[in-house]
Amino acid sequence: MPTGVHIRDAREQLFAAAERVLLRDGPSALTSRAVTTEAGCAKGVLHRHFPDFDAFLTDLVLDRIHRMDAQAAELRAAAGTGTVTGNLTDALTIVFESVAVAIVALVTFRDELRVRLRQARTTGGVPVVTEAADMIARYLDAERDLGRIAADADVATLAATLIGAGHLLFADRGSGPPDAASVHRTVTTVIAGALPH
Repeated sequence: MPTGVHIRDAREQLFAAAERVLLRDGPSALTSRAVTTEAGCAKGVLHRHFPDFDAFLTDLVLDRIHRMDAQAAELRAAAGTGTVTGNLTDALTIVFESVAVAIVALVTFRDELRVRLRQARTTGGVPVVTEAADMIARYLDAERDLGRIAADADVATLAATLIGAGHLLFADRGSGPPDAASVHRTVTTVIAGALPH
């Protein structure tokens, strides 16, 4: 493979390639060679942009976390529109149809990545799912302020429960993602006691 060819947006190209490998083959198959082969570039390209492979993976995870900011803003803006159950069903589907489930497996699989993420993140918790739970809690808080969630609802616990249930629904990559009705049914069950009577 030629090494003198300039690759536009090499960082994003490498991140996208890593996601494809991770989703298709799992965390054990995610190597620098697998990423550069998937991206169609020389192995040295990755090492020109990142000091080592764990630095690359750390930046990948942090980049995917930052991408959730736009989704969080959209979900919060949806407060007061549609139905709470419908909004949460859509949000969980978007979170877990992305690379989120695979990132959890990757972080669990790689000790050095966990160490680096702990140093880079102030929030603690499991990357991506912690941010997703915060996004859901902020949305539920906004709905509570509008009276569409009970005033005494524990939004942090509801959010964590929704994320846990969503993760379980989407974690089985072998049989494909759950259908919308299954996600909706789960959301309905989890928040039933928090809806105003």
